[in-house]
Amino acid sequence: MKLIRFGAIGNEKPGVQLENGDWLDVSGFGQDYDEQFFGGDGIRRLKGWLDKNVGSCSKVDDSMRLGAPLCRPSKIICIGLNYAKHAQEAGMEIPKEPVLFFKATTAIVGPNDDVVIPKGSIKTDWEVELAIVIGKKASYVSESEAMDHVAGYVLHNDYSEREYQIERSGQWVKGKSCDTFAPIGPFIATPDEIKDPHNLDLWLKVNGETLQNSNTSDFVFDIPTSISYISQFMTLLPGDVISTGTPFGVGLGFDPPRYLKPGDVVELGIDGLGSSKQVAKAYS
Repeated sequence: MKLIRFGAIGNEKPGVQLENGDWLDVSGFGQDYDEQFFGGDGIRRLKGWLDKNVGSCSKVDDSMRLGAPLCRPSKIICIGLNYAKHAQEAGMEIPKEPVLFFKATTAIVGPNDDVVIPKGSIKTDWEVELAIVIGKKASYVSESEAMDHVAGYVLHNDYSEREYQIERSGQWVKGKSCDTFAPIGPFIATPDEIKDPHNLDLWLKVNGETLQNSNTSDFVFDIPTSISYISQFMTLLPGDVISTGTPFGVGLGFDPPRYLKPGDVVELGIDGLGSSKQVAKAYS
């Protein structure tokens, strides 16, 4: 199943994307894609509801804006330096344990919404990432049980302001949490849709030039390890997002570094998870 949300900002409705690519409005199910949905076996219940009610669901025009395919989660936890080649381009050692940081949920926008370069920023960077949506509460989870807690997978662009992140006291969350810095979607794919999350091609282009092109097989820490590790330090709630890191090819890694300017077009995608597109806009 592929979960979408559509409509104007702040008024999104839940929907699904069918195998043929059509979008259906499932607001008649009576529940949005939030913590209660994921934690209440919502995916299974929605499948059952659709089996009986698909004929009465209206089709959504494909010109409709897509929002993030889940309501604001309690947290976004990101894993830094989780691709071996990305750690090398950043001039850092491959971590011995996952590097964790938070991204503010207020950064979440739809997959094709504009990215706003923060006021005064000259170092806004891109990062294509595979993100995991948690399906049930997780605390002190073993690696062998970790995948049972996955509700689905989703495309995420972990935008980063490198001056804020690195040069201003080295507090990563400041460079990760600006408004519009977390476009998510176009859809959440349930685990049955993704054959092997550890073998997915992912890519990113800026103005048509491919700058990131890698595969999740380059993970330093795989998904079960990451979920289990994070759950040793905090409780993961249904709907929480774990972003698994970015491969090589970020702007910071070029010599000289390359950063976004107003008018730049960023396109990205992951096998089985669709693609998204953001246009960089100046803060106003």
